[in-house]
Amino acid sequence: MDFPKLKSIIEGLLFLSGEEGLSIKQIAEIVDQRVELVTDAIEEMIHEFSQQGRGVQILKIAGVVQLGTLPEHAVYFEKLAYSPARTSLSQAALETLAIVAYRQPITRVEIEEIRGVKSERAIHTLVNKDLIIEVGRAEAIGRPILYGTTKSFLDYFGLASIKDLPEPGLFEDSENLEEETQLLFNKLDLQQLEPESSDPTDDLSQFDNEDDNTDSSL
Repeated sequence: MDFPKLKSIIEGLLFLSGEEGLSIKQIAEIVDQRVELVTDAIEEMIHEFSQQGRGVQILKIAGVVQLGTLPEHAVYFEKLAYSPARTSLSQAALETLAIVAYRQPITRVEIEEIRGVKSERAIHTLVNKDLIIEVGRAEAIGRPILYGTTKSFLDYFGLASIKDLPEPGLFEDSENLEEETQLLFNKLDLQQLEPESSDPTDDLSQFDNEDDNTDSSL
C-alpha cells in the first residue's frame, strides 16, 4: 500500500470512528500495516492538516487518535448549534433521546443493543444539540461513557425535572421502540420536534454487524 493511500484510509477511519477515536494499534490491524508505518503516517497527517489550514485536526488523547475541530472556530460552531436547525431531530435521534431519557445513565453500546443499529451519529447529534451529556464512566472494560440528559433537555420539553417525564414504556427490544418513542413525544406535544427523514448513516448501519465492545472513549 502506498503512503498517500494509507493516509487517505486512516483519515476515513478516523472520520467514521468519530469521538470514539482509534488507537494506533487498532488502525494498524485494520489496514494490515506495521504500527511504525501507521505512526509515521499519522504524524505526517498532523503536520499536513496544520500546514494546509484544514478545518479539522488530528488529536492524540489518552492513546486514542481522533479527528477534532479547531478551537479558534468555536464561535461558528456555537452559531450552528443554536441555529433554527437545532429544533429538528431525525427519527434515529428521537429514538436515542427517548432511550437516554428513560434509561440514564446508559452507554452507547447499551443504546445500540436496544435500537438494534449503530447509534454513534445520533448520539453525536444529541450532544451537539446539548440534549445529552457525558455523566460518568461505567465500571466495565474500556470504561465506556455514560450518557444522561441535560438541563437544556428539560427546558426543551418544559419539564421541572426528569421525574416529570410521561410514564415510560418498556424499551425491551427494537420492535416496540418506534411506538414508544412516538408515544413519548406525542405526550409531550412538541410539534417543533417533528422527525426529519432518518439519518442515512444510521440506516446503513443496520447492515453493519460489527460489535464494538471497547467503547473506550463521545
